[in-house]
Amino acid sequence: MTTDATAARSYPCEACGATVEYAPGTDSLRCPYCKHEQAIARVPRQVREHAIEELATLPVKPLGTAPAAAREFLCPGCGARTESDTLSVRCQFCSTPLVADAAATERVVPEAVVPFGLDRDAARDALSRWTSSRWFAPKGLKKVTEAETFKGSYLPHWTYDAATVSEYRGERGEYYYVTETYTVTENGETRTETREVRHTRWYPASGTVSRDFDDVLVPGTGHVTTEQLDQLTPWPLDQARPYQEEYLAGFQTVRYDIEPEAGLETAKRRMAPVIESDCRSDIGGDEQRVSTVDTRYFDLTFKLMLLPVWFLSYLHAGKSWQVMVNARTGEVIGERPYSAAKIAAAVLAALVVVAAVVWLVMRR
Repeated sequence: MTTDATAARSYPCEACGATVEYAPGTDSLRCPYCKHEQAIARVPRQVREHAIEELATLPVKPLGTAPAAAREFLCPGCGARTESDTLSVRCQFCSTPLVADAAATERVVPEAVVPFGLDRDAARDALSRWTSSRWFAPKGLKKVTEAETFKGSYLPHWTYDAATVSEYRGERGEYYYVTETYTVTENGETRTETREVRHTRWYPASGTVSRDFDDVLVPGTGHVTTEQLDQLTPWPLDQARPYQEEYLAGFQTVRYDIEPEAGLETAKRRMAPVIESDCRSDIGGDEQRVSTVDTRYFDLTFKLMLLPVWFLSYLHAGKSWQVMVNARTGEVIGERPYSAAKIAAAVLAALVVVAAVVWLVMRR
């Protein structure tokens, strides 16, 4: 297997000379030894949206993204080499935070980063609240306070902007009511009653709707399922910073393995239900049928953004359970055990209630 030698960057502490790392919730780097903080020099630029046409000018395949490919980080602290397929990692020998130069190897360089807002302790608190609030959880689960493994990672995401114009065809349904007569037999007597029955008249409909989309978010990695990442939303994208390597120091940063062209198709599929809803609103009436929608896209832009996640695993009853925490909002998703005894007790209680209701009805 071949590797790309990368002279990794690290950041020395201005006070003691040790290596500093990003301090979550701040715009500073902090020394893990003397606790000195030094501000990250803010880049005087705006986050740039790239026109979709720029993709045609980029190489078809980014350097070193084949599954077997990795890069070697050369640690400036101890001189050791650490092999990894990430953009940032810790030296496997001295734990120095190492950050690669993305521009040297990536087809598309990150344009923005939402920095970690929760540190390790805050993520642990979020895990504790989550385990304590689970229905039908074993009693011992609420005592979980420590994670077996605890890793902070930036995950790549694509965002897309677009102006859309959609022509549709469908039908508008309008309700009308018809009085119907029917007979009822009760206590041996038959009587005639009436009721209003709803029907629908359908009329052809067509038209044009438009909508602008901003920051349609699409995962840029397949290492975590889209369904899981969607559960961590919403992300406070308005808190993003222009990409700077300093925010990655001390955390792992996953490289994207879903190309922006593929991400665009996913983004269009995410736009489609919103556009169809606009078509239904435009059709009006009481019900709508949408048969065809032809959408044209204008001013398409994209960018690569890094979003922060804490990956945790905790031990319960001899098994490891996986959890993810949105490192900005504290949203927690993941696996959890269930208490068979609590579930059985709940089912039994429900059966008792049903039996009591039946008994009361029978007594009347």
